[in-house]
Amino acid sequence: MNIDVITFGEPLYLFYADEIAKLEDVSTWNSALAGAETNVATGLSRLGHKTGFVTKLGDDSFGRFISKAMAAEGIDIRNIKFSSDRRTGLYLKGKTDVGDPDIEYFRAGSAASQMTLDDYDEVYFKQAKLLHFTSIFASLSESNREFTYHVTKRMREMGKTVTFDPNIRLDLWENKEVMVETINKLSENADVFIPGYTEAQMLSGQDSYEDVAKFYLDKGVKLVVLTEADGAYYATKNESGFVSGYKVDVVDTVGAGDAFSVGLISALLEDKSLAEAVLRANATGGRQVTFAGDNDGLPTPEELEQFMAETERVPE
Repeated sequence: MNIDVITFGEPLYLFYADEIAKLEDVSTWNSALAGAETNVATGLSRLGHKTGFVTKLGDDSFGRFISKAMAAEGIDIRNIKFSSDRRTGLYLKGKTDVGDPDIEYFRAGSAASQMTLDDYDEVYFKQAKLLHFTSIFASLSESNREFTYHVTKRMREMGKTVTFDPNIRLDLWENKEVMVETINKLSENADVFIPGYTEAQMLSGQDSYEDVAKFYLDKGVKLVVLTEADGAYYATKNESGFVSGYKVDVVDTVGAGDAFSVGLISALLEDKSLAEAVLRANATGGRQVTFAGDNDGLPTPEELEQFMAETERVPE
């Protein structure tokens, strides 16, 4: 079976609040599939690309829910393993009408956080055209970090395209210094680097679009895309530009970066120009933030076309 994109990480069972209140005061919850890499796999599958997911879940009701939900999205789950002695990770997300929602994770010691190189199946990974990853998985444990370094290095050596969204979660790392060092080292295994602009400034120590991009291009990255609320800047060794985003009413910002990656990766797989790819990424990211769930706004091709045709752009 050929696969367009493989990703790995920790899928999470999400409880998200149905009312605006402090997490401890919420009495009504909804549940859903979540996790940054999960969102990307879901979005790419909805756009018609074959996706595979590599992870380990607890042999519990949360894990079974996740595997069924991923299969229902058309994601290949043949490389998902189950642990009898470790639990599935989960998190709580509040509801807000201003800013970002409150979030609490329950993932320490989870099944996914204990993955090792023994869980690496090169035959499976070799099927894919593209590997997508974030730094979240690497933040969870030393064994996860070793797994991430190995997989990304091997996929690059095999000539596969590797895309990397750092997706910073500072509270999951030992400290900021380890996080910066690890992410910058991992960027050397990436063809495409997709950080938020503010994140990239902090990681690189550079201030301008051009200087941040140069910092990562000099590390061997082929395409740097810096995301902002009103659009995104992109740069290669030979081409650069800024593509404005879409005017939307924001409901929930969680999952916006994952949705951006979905649009970018799908367009690159379809051989769109860089400007077209970034525009699509702005659209998928913009649509996602108008929904409450982490991936509810990830579109089908028809929904994407409608959004791009009917939604006003931010002025250049």
